[in-house]
Amino acid sequence: MRITRLAIVAAFTLGICAQAARAEYVVLKSGQRLVVTGYQLVGETYKLQLSGGTAEIPATEVVAIEPEEIFHSTPKPVLADIPYGTFISSAAEHHGVDADLIVSVITAESKFNPKAISRKNARGLMQLLPETATRLGVKNIFDPQENIEAGTKYLRELLDRYDNNLILTLAAYNAGPQRIDQFKTVPPYRETISYVRRVQKTYNTRKKSQPASMGPTAHATPKSGN
Repeated sequence: MRITRLAIVAAFTLGICAQAARAEYVVLKSGQRLVVTGYQLVGETYKLQLSGGTAEIPATEVVAIEPEEIFHSTPKPVLADIPYGTFISSAAEHHGVDADLIVSVITAESKFNPKAISRKNARGLMQLLPETATRLGVKNIFDPQENIEAGTKYLRELLDRYDNNLILTLAAYNAGPQRIDQFKTVPPYRETISYVRRVQKTYNTRKKSQPASMGPTAHATPKSGN
């Protein structure tokens, strides 16, 4: 009897592994199709293994389980190794700004130090000036989520103002829109010119390192021209 039980356990384990080797669709009554890498029917409940975790669904809600015709391994998320990646992704989606641009700005502004303060009193991850933060509704300028949300909203404002021109947007983020209006181009400040180049370099490097099929992670792709 003991050998039989072990055999059953082994067979069940192999079955689960075989299911995990490819993806399948769990079709629900609502019409929703869940991509699962494994499943188990326990009593009247399906225990599902998803790419992001697990879920339990009543068996009565499941219409069918269908094999996926072509299974591709899930690519590593673009922001998987980036601090505050969840906040960046959320802000990118909310304001239609490329997440890689947000990462590049944070890298240049604070190197991901949420407590950073510049000589000009700019603060936090995206180095917001207190007056800018107040205008954007920030209550705690050092809070990573608030800072990223407001900084991304500001980037969106600048991208709209300069017709998605990345160079002018970055120059305005660094030196202020009034300087762009004054010079009608990137102001002749060494700091601003260096800043624009550094952000562009990081941004371009991130784009080149991603698979061609992935594309931008937000709604609008900035133009790089003057």
